[in-house]
Amino acid sequence: MRHLPPPSTPGSSVRRFRALPRAIAAIAIAATIVANPGSALAKGGRETRASAPMLAVVALAEQRVTIYDAEGRKMLQAPVSTGATGLETPAGIYSVVQKKEEHHSNIYEDGKMPFMQRITWTGIALHGGVLPGYPASHGCVRMPIDFAQRLYTLTDIGLRVIIVRDDIVPIGIDHPLLVRAHASVGDVAKAQPVAGTQGREVLFGGDTPAGEGQLQALQAFAAVRAQQAAVASRWVSEAKAVAARRAAEAAPAVKALRAAEANVAKAEETLQRAERALGSAPADASAQAGQGKEKALASLAQAQRDLEAAKPQSDAKGNVAARASQDAAAAAAARDTAVEAADEALRNTSPVSVFISRKTQRLYVRQGYQPVFEGPIAIREPDRPIGTYVFTAFNDRGAGADVRWHVVSMYRNGERATAAPDSGRAGPPAADASSADVSGAHEALDRIGLTQDMRERIWQVVLPGSSLIVSDEGAHLETGKDTGFVVLMSGEPQGGIKSRRREFMARPRGDGFFSGFGFGLF
Repeated sequence: MRHLPPPSTPGSSVRRFRALPRAIAAIAIAATIVANPGSALAKGGRETRASAPMLAVVALAEQRVTIYDAEGRKMLQAPVSTGATGLETPAGIYSVVQKKEEHHSNIYEDGKMPFMQRITWTGIALHGGVLPGYPASHGCVRMPIDFAQRLYTLTDIGLRVIIVRDDIVPIGIDHPLLVRAHASVGDVAKAQPVAGTQGREVLFGGDTPAGEGQLQALQAFAAVRAQQAAVASRWVSEAKAVAARRAAEAAPAVKALRAAEANVAKAEETLQRAERALGSAPADASAQAGQGKEKALASLAQAQRDLEAAKPQSDAKGNVAARASQDAAAAAAARDTAVEAADEALRNTSPVSVFISRKTQRLYVRQGYQPVFEGPIAIREPDRPIGTYVFTAFNDRGAGADVRWHVVSMYRNGERATAAPDSGRAGPPAADASSADVSGAHEALDRIGLTQDMRERIWQVVLPGSSLIVSDEGAHLETGKDTGFVVLMSGEPQGGIKSRRREFMARPRGDGFFSGFGFGLF
C-alpha cells in the first residue's frame, strides 16, 4: 500500500498514520497465511480438491450425465431426462451460473426444481426430478434427486457443462497452443497494479515452489489484497475525518482574518471620506476635519496591525487543513489502486476461458465471468468448417504445478451435425461413450494463428478448469453479464431455449446485460 504523507499533527497521530498500512498488512498476512494457510480462500475462488467436479458431459442420445473431477477422471454418472420433442435441451457448451437448493419454475405449474444449477439465465438448468426413462422435460436436465443433491454439494459456480448429441469421453491432448505450466505466483503478483509490494514480499518471498498449492497461494494473495483494500478504505475514512477536524480548527482563524481584512477595507473607506471632507471644509471647520482624518488614520493603523497579527495564525491553520485535505485525496487514490489490485487478484483465482469463433473470426477471453479482452484472429482456410471442441486444463498428477489438457469434441470422429435422434422416444440401451475426435482437434488448433504475445497474455495464469473453446459457431445471445461462454450447435434442435425467449427478453436485468462484450451479430 502506498505510504501517503501523514496529516500535520504532532506526536502519535503522525506515527499512527505512517504505521497503519504495514501494521494492518502484517496482521492480514499473519492471520490468513501463517495461522491458517489452508483457509485463506478469496470469495469467488475455486478450491481444486481432487474430488471437485470440473466437467459435466450430458449425452442426449444415451440420456445420462458423466462428471469428471479436477484430474480428469470419471467420478460420477447417472441417468437423466432431457427436453421432450419441441422443447429439446440444446446441444452446446455452458457453465453453471447460479445454484439454488430449492427452486420453483415461474413458467410451468408445479415446476419444482430441487438442487437447481442454472446453466442459462433463461431457465435451462440441471436439477432433481422425475426420470421416466426418456426425454420428458421442458428443456432442463433432470437428474435423480439423490444424485442431484450430492452433485449440488460438490460443485462450484463455473462448472463447465457440455451437452452433446452422443456421449463423448474427454481425451488427453498436447499442442503448442495449450500451455502446460502455471505462471508462478510471484510473476502474477508482480503484474498486479498495486502501489506497494511489501505485502507480496512478506507473503511469498518470490515464486511459489511447484506443488505448494498454486490456486491456494493465489487465493491467499487475493485475500491479502482484499484486506489491504479494506484497510485503505478505512484509511480514507480516517483521513477525511482528520481533514474535517483540521478544516474546523482553521475556520475561526480564517474567519478572524476575513474580519480583519474587512476592517482594513472599512478603515480605508473612512479615511478616504475624511480626506475628502478636509479638502472641501471651510476655514472655520478645517480643524475639526483634520481631527477626523487623524482618527481615521489611527483606526486604519490599528486594523492593519490586527490583520498582520491574524495572517500567521490563519496561514498556519489553513496550511494544516490543506495538507490534511491533500492527504485525504491521496488516501482515496491509494484506495482506488488497492481495490483495483484486489479485483485483479481475485480474478486471477478463476480459470481463464478463451473462445475462438470461426464465424466472427475473433478471439474472446473471460475470467471470473468477466470479459478481459477480445480481438481479431487469423484462421487458416476461414471458409472451411473447423468443428467445435472444448479443451480443458486438469491437474497433472505427479507433475507439480503443471496442467494436462483434455479435449471434448461435440461430435464423434469425422462427424458433423446431421439429423438428430428422435428426442421424444426412449432410445436404445445406453451405449459406451465414444472418444473425442483428437485428430480433428489437432487440425483445428493447427489452423489457428495465435502470436506468442497473445498466447502469453491469455495464459498468464493457467489453473485447472481453464478452457479453450474452438468453434464454427458464434457465441449465443445467452453469453452476457455473469456468464461464461454459451455456444449452441446450430444443426441441433433448440426448442428448449427458443421457448424461453420471451422470458429472457423480459428479464429485469436486461439493461446492460450485454454491455462491455462486443460480440456483434451472432
